[in-house]
Amino acid sequence: MVKLTPKDAAFLKSNELCRLATASKEAKPQVTPVIYALDGTYFVVAVDYGTRKLKNVKENPNVSLVVDKFHPNKAVMVEGTCEIYERGPEYRRLLQLLFDKFEFYKKDPWEEGESPILRIAPKKVVSWGL
Repeated sequence: MVKLTPKDAAFLKSNELCRLATASKEAKPQVTPVIYALDGTYFVVAVDYGTRKLKNVKENPNVSLVVDKFHPNKAVMVEGTCEIYERGPEYRRLLQLLFDKFEFYKKDPWEEGESPILRIAPKKVVSWGL
């Protein structure tokens, strides 16, 4: 795992939307906008069962994501590996991070087994404009 620079960390904490790229076992790519919370340097993303991104991560845990702004042009790009959590103490801890960051999740909470959570460990980080 890599460390984030203070500027990278501040930029990532000030945003909540990223584009998550996954790929199937045949390397067919898919990019999806998702909201995220940070767990130290890990990204935490809730997904739905039956989605292409969840199927892809099950087949191929290598992912990439970008958090960006256009004016002025700023971004952090991450390459990493993804773990899937569906139940247990770590699932509940990650779920609480999402509830703490997103008010609408708190207003419509879910329980274990209702929505998987992805935890992405950065292996490479590239940023620009920060």
